[in-house]
Parts: sequence; structure tokens; C-alpha cells
Amino acid sequence: MAYSILIANPKGGSGKSTLATNLAGFYAAQGSRVMLGDVDKQQTSLSWLSCRPTPLPYIDGWQLAPGEPAKPPKGTQVVVLDSPAGLQGKKLAALVARVDRVIVPIQPSPFDMWASREFLAQLLQEKAVRKQRAFVGVVGMRVDPRTRSARELQQFLTELQVPVLGWLRDTQLYVQAAANGMTLFDLPASRAARDLEAWRGILRWLDN
Repeated sequence: MAYSILIANPKGGSGKSTLATNLAGFYAAQGSRVMLGDVDKQQTSLSWLSCRPTPLPYIDGWQLAPGEPAKPPKGTQVVVLDSPAGLQGKKLAALVARVDRVIVPIQPSPFDMWASREFLAQLLQEKAVRKQRAFVGVVGMRVDPRTRSARELQQFLTELQVPVLGWLRDTQLYVQAAANGMTLFDLPASRAARDLEAWRGILRWLDN
């Protein structure tokens, strides 16, 4: 049975596709057979995948229609699902019910936190989460963990009792890699060392 990860946030531009593509890149680099599913109408992740150079570790694409039952091809070991903005209600429940982990990317701004509060509350009430069949974590996006805005985001999430898995800084490295169908995990370690370090907590949580 494939290990499944859902990247979700109700707000557009939160960094969902950045997380989804880089996670797919990590597992592919580890030798896993990876399926990158795109539930978003914009198909951002699959557009990225179409630019991916052939010599890099292979990632399969999977167009998943919201609310429709679907299974990854036989032999798939890891599924990463990139979801649309505004995901809620039955569509959210249907996706959460079929995954092992849900990662919510949030930027440290009042607008992002306000938009995420109700979503996180709903997510934590999903049956799969309450029964501990799926687990929820948050990643701070485009943020320096030493800043006041990061501390405010940490306090906000502590009140909701949601773990913060890591903090990804605002850097052009993600943009430059994405433009070439690549991830941080496809770059020379010396070039991406600082940012790869920031992924340790996220990957540790996923492994557990």
C-alpha cells in the first residue's frame, strides 16, 4: 500500500506546490516509485513535472479529479497530492480519508493565519485525524524562524495544538530549481546545504 501525503491550505499562494514537488523529488531521489497527484485545476505540479529533465529520478504524474475515487498504479510506493485553494467540506474529507499525512503550509502573515484557522479546526475534526489514521503538521513558508512574525505564527499554532514541522526561508533557490523541473534534492548538496537542513524536521516527521 502506498504511503500518501496531502499538501493542503485554503489560501492560494501559500506554497503548496513548492512543498509537493520538493517532497516528490526527495522520495524519488531515495529510489522510491513516486506518484505526484494534482487535484488543483491549475495543474501547477503537473506543469512542473512536464519540465523535468529525463536524467533526474523519475516521478509519475497523476491527475486526480476532486471527490472521485482513484488508486495509484500498482507498485507506487509514495503518493504526494497537491490540492487546490478553497478545499473544504466533503472534498477535504474524501482526500484526508485516503492519506497518511497532511501538511499545511502557512506564511506568517495575519491574513494567512486568519484564513487557516477555520481550515485547521475543520481538518482536526476529520474522522481520519481523530482516529489517528492521518496526522496533521504545519510548515512555515518563506519565513526566518528567528523573526517576530515566526514567533507569532508559532504561538498561533500552539494554541491550536498543531505541530510545526519546519521553517522554509524565502529564497530564489526554490524558484530557480522549479523553473527547470528540479527540486532542492536534485541540486548539488553544496549549493542547497542551508535549505536542505531546514527540511530535516519535516522528513523526520514523515518517516515516523
